[in-house]
Parts: sequence; structure tokens; C-alpha cells
Amino acid sequence: MFTRNWPRHLLCLSLGLPLGSALACGPDFPMRLLDNRDQSLSELPEGNFRFEVSRLGQAIAGLKSLTPAASTQNGLYAEPTDPVEERGKVEAAGLTAEQQALVTRLRTFTDARDAYAQGASLPAEIRLYVAGAVAFNVGEHQLAVDYFRQLLALPPDQRPLRSTWAAYSEGRALFAMSPDADDMLDPLEEAIAAFRQTRQLSIDGFSDPLGLGVASLGEEARAARLTGGWDNAINLYAAQSVHGSSVGYTSLKQLANELADMPEPELAKLMQHEGVQKLVTASLISRLGGSFGDEPPNQKKLLKVLQNSTRGSFENADRLAAVNYQQGDYANAKAFLEHAGDGGLAWWLRAKLAVRDGDKNAAVAAYAKAAQAFPQSEDWGNRRTPDWAFESVQPKCRVEGESAILALQRGEYLQAFVQLYRSNEIYWFDAATVAERVLTVDELKRYVDENVPAPPVLTQQDRDNYVQLSVAAKLRNLLGRRLLREGRYEEAVGYFDNPDLQHKAELYAQQRLKADAAWWPTKRASALYNAAWTARDWGMDILGYEMSPDYATFDGNYSLEAPELKVGPLLAEGEIKRQQATVAQPDERFHYRYVATALASKAADHLPRSSQAFASVLCKASNWGTSLEEQSAFYQRYVEQGPYVVWAGDFGHQCQDPDFQNADKRYVTQFVDSLRSTLRPYKRVLQVCGVLLVTATALLLINRRRRHKAQ
Repeated sequence: MFTRNWPRHLLCLSLGLPLGSALACGPDFPMRLLDNRDQSLSELPEGNFRFEVSRLGQAIAGLKSLTPAASTQNGLYAEPTDPVEERGKVEAAGLTAEQQALVTRLRTFTDARDAYAQGASLPAEIRLYVAGAVAFNVGEHQLAVDYFRQLLALPPDQRPLRSTWAAYSEGRALFAMSPDADDMLDPLEEAIAAFRQTRQLSIDGFSDPLGLGVASLGEEARAARLTGGWDNAINLYAAQSVHGSSVGYTSLKQLANELADMPEPELAKLMQHEGVQKLVTASLISRLGGSFGDEPPNQKKLLKVLQNSTRGSFENADRLAAVNYQQGDYANAKAFLEHAGDGGLAWWLRAKLAVRDGDKNAAVAAYAKAAQAFPQSEDWGNRRTPDWAFESVQPKCRVEGESAILALQRGEYLQAFVQLYRSNEIYWFDAATVAERVLTVDELKRYVDENVPAPPVLTQQDRDNYVQLSVAAKLRNLLGRRLLREGRYEEAVGYFDNPDLQHKAELYAQQRLKADAAWWPTKRASALYNAAWTARDWGMDILGYEMSPDYATFDGNYSLEAPELKVGPLLAEGEIKRQQATVAQPDERFHYRYVATALASKAADHLPRSSQAFASVLCKASNWGTSLEEQSAFYQRYVEQGPYVVWAGDFGHQCQDPDFQNADKRYVTQFVDSLRSTLRPYKRVLQVCGVLLVTATALLLINRRRRHKAQ
């Protein structure tokens, strides 16, 4: 099926629809930088809000980050966890079975004093914490605070299990008391102090199985937000996110949405705070709230207020330059870049602006500095392009990919390939295009031999678990197929990544070489037919193009729209000539089927027309899935030249295997039959001439014998 990228979101239909056959969601296709080179160089991909948030926060020294099991993010298909159940599991740690049963029973009480009285057999810290928890659950927050403070007043060695729990719960109780307080600031400030104490206790090594030290960051941020401390709240939520809690990320997302919905005067006042500026900038770079290419809500208002608040300020200059560039305000982008330093994003934007100004030398230099400045590990996550392709944005790889476009335009083809290939899977489609269409086969072979050793073969278990081939294995397979296509049979086999493919390639190579070496027509025909059969059945694996027209990368199940090859500012004539020289012959989808039929036609050329093998080869080839014109041509050739066979009535579907051994006999009978056909009109004359010839010969022999006797 031919599939454009842009309507992928329209292809998702429910499998449960009452239709004869329903479509499921089709596959997503990766972005190709070489499809629209101008767009690839001009656009700045939207950032990733999660990544931008990670830049806002600082880790707390000594505070342990949450593990995936402790985090609220349990994976897409994980069962949701019950907080009470989780608490119950960790609350049992360090207690005897009798103590666990007592704590469970006391948790059901509604009178905290009664719970405290009946918990006399428990360790002091457990008894006080359970009583405080009961008080908190029934809304007696001051009583809960009293119990928690009594617990924290115990000597440290008497409260190793519940110290962080008590401090955290004290903070929550104080926060709950704040709306009813005459002076709201007092309980909030006390709550903030309790949350800070929670972190310190966790850092000091007191038991914290629920990650309350990290959770306290979010609770303190909430309290700070109510006191007007927006910068502090943003920093705390960001630190919580850095420590592995999804709550910090979602809270910042909510704050960004609140800011976007604020009236402009109120927003302008808050935008004077550096933390608010950075959060709004992060949301704008990430296009937070936008979908399907639509503009995020309130974007223009946010951008206007941000620009007004940052005039003359160069904090976060690279991000501010990026926001202006994305909005098409290139003058402001340049102004911010003058103060943006030497970070990767700053050099990336300078490269893009240089391309825009037509200064490709400056662009090349800036791209090189950007690639050097971006860490290899920096990852902006996944995005959707305007035509609905997906891209995993790793800035270092994207920068090198864009630089490869300029390298192609300069004729530095190998450098361009290497820059694309280093992205691994991200821009493999582009790397594969350059490898099989732009580089010469010798250039590619030299690079592979020097830089791409054969990776370990996937085990059967790997294949059963759908482990994908490495890019190195894909590249070696691509080279092996290209060498086979170009007739370099003996060199090709070793590049295929597993013994099965090597065996198939070797069989094809042997038959092609055997056909070239055979001098007897039937032997040559047999070898050509066997090569044709191999090409037809295994052609995608051993002859197919990785990209257009066969798309071996999809196992031939899908095809993509190929960009037009036309000389332009970013597509030089030299590259076009190279691509034209390596185009598939013929340039048709599943081109190897046409290779197979061409070989079968050559095999038929070497067979006696009256042989069963001739008819069978044509019959087989006519059903190899090429064009209707080819199928018709094979049948027409059989009708005009071939012998009668009983299965000809269903030609192309019910074909016998060719009998090459008996075809040899047909060389003699075919000659005699042809001679008879030619001489048939002269039968009477030839008979008379034959009698005269025999008589003359007899008389000549008799005359010779008489002479011999006379002597």
C-alpha cells in the first residue's frame, strides 16, 4: 500500500466496527530530513516540556531520588497502585505479626485518644504516629500535630521508622489548618518548616520507604504558591521532578496553564519573576497545549508579555532566542543570541540564521560548534512533524543531520552519510538513501570495511522477542544487496547478517556465475531459471532496495512518497547524477520481480521452442507478480513460439516444473522438424530428384567396378 505520512491520525478505526473488514491504526513513519531539505534547515523543532523542566530544577544534595517502583509513573500498561495498600505494605516493616495486626485495627478507630490508649504495647514512635494518623483522618488536625511533635521529640534512636512520616504528616496537618487560621501565614510557614524537616530527616538516614522526602518538595511548593512565592514554588516542583516524581512535572504543567489563562495585567506582574519567565519560556518552546500543529491557546498573549518583561534582560537568552525564532521574529532572535553564550541551542540557532542569510560557510561552522556543544545524552523526546511523521529529537543527532544536508550540497557525500549514520535509528531512512543512491558502491564498501564490523547474529530467542536488527547489521545487509545487484557476487555474500541470508545470496550468486560460464544452451537456461526463481522468492531479502522503490526496511509492506530530484539551492546537480546512476532497473516497486522475469526470459531464449521447458519457464514467469503487460507478453510469446501442452488452458497458474534434461533432445528434432516444414512444398520434385540421385549413384558405382576388373 502507498501511504502518505500526513493522514496517519485519520487511519485509526475501531476493530470492533460492524464492517466486513476494519482497519487498525497504521504504522508511524520516522521523519526524513532529506524529503524537504529547506524545511528541515529552517524549522526549529518544538522542545520537550519534561526536558525543559529538568533544566529548571536542582537536585537536593543527599536526597535520594525515587525509584521507578516508588514513583507514581508505573508504565503505560501497569496496574494502578492503591496508596493505602502501598502504605500498609511498608508500614508492616520492622513490626512483629502481633504489632502489625494491632496497627491495622487501630487504623480503623475514629477516636485518636482511644487509639493511643489501646496502643500501649507498641513502640512509642509507632503508637504516637498511629494516634496522629487517626486524628488527621477525622479532621482533628491540631491534635494530630501534637502527636507528631511528641514523636519527633523522642531521642533519635527511639524513632528510626516514623520520623519522616511524622514530619511530613505534621506539615500536611498544618497546611490543612491554614484556611481556618486568623493569620494564614503562621500555619503555612510552620507547614513549610515541617516539610523541610522531612527532607532533612530523609537525608540524615531515617526510614523513608514512601519517598516522603521527595514528596515534601511538592507539598512545600503548594504552600509557597499560596504565600505568593511563585519562583520558589516553581523551583521546588522542578526539583521534585528532577528527583523522579511525576507530580513535580504535572504540577509545573498546571502552573503553566494557570499562567496562560491569567488576565494580561496579572500575568505581566508575575512575569517580573525570573522563575515565571523561565516556566513560560519552557511552555512556549515546547508549544505546551498545542496539538496536530495547532497553535497552543493564549500563545500570542504569553509571547507578548514575555517579550515585554525580558527587554534588556539576557537571562535564559538562548531559550528566549529560540522562542522568537519559532515565532518568525528573527531580529529579536539575533539580538538575544548576541548574549546567549556558547551552548548547543545558541549555536544551532546561529547556524539556522546563517542558512537563512545565505552564508553557508558560517552555517557549517556554527553547526560544527553546535554538534560539539550538545551532550550526546540530551533528549527532547518525541514529536510529530507537520506531515504527521514522528521524530525522536536528540539535538546532537538533529544538528548533524541538518549539517549533512549542507555536506551533500557541497559534494562531501561520505561526510554527509557518516553524520546521518551516527544517529542510529533516528535518521536511518536518510542514511540508507545516501548509502544506496548517492555513495558509489566502492565508497560504501570501503567505509563499511573500515568502520562497521559484523555485529553478533541475533539468536532465535531474540527473533522470537522481535529484537530489531542493529543499524550496523542493516547497513551491511544494504551493502550486500547492492553488491549482488551490481554483479559483484563473490564479494556480496559475507556482508549479510545471518547464515540464512548468506545461504540465499550464495545460491543466487552461484546460479548467476554458472549461467555466465555455461557453454551448452540448456545448462545456461537452467542456471538462469534457477537464478530467476531465487530472485523472485527471496528478492526482497537479497536484492531489494532498503528505500525506494522496494522499501526492504518495511519488508515491502509499505512505501513512502519519494521527493522530486530537481536542482535547487540545497540539491546540487552532482548528487542528482549520482542518484540517477543508481536508480533501480526498472524503477518499479518490487523491482527484483522484474529482474526475475528478465532472467526467465533469457532462460527461454536458450531453450528449444518446441520443448516443455520453454513453455514451463514462460508459464512460471508470467505469474511472478509484475505488470499485466509483462504477463500478457509471456503468454503471447508462448502462443506464437511454444509447443502445445495440456496445462496451457490455465497458463500462468497451473504450470509444470521445466524439464531441462529432455529439452536437449529437442535440439535435433527441432532442426529436423524445421527442415521438413521448409521442404514440404517441394516434396514431389525432391522425390524424383532422389530417385535420379540414387540411380546415378548406382550407375557410377557399377562403372567404377567394371573399370577396376578390366585393369
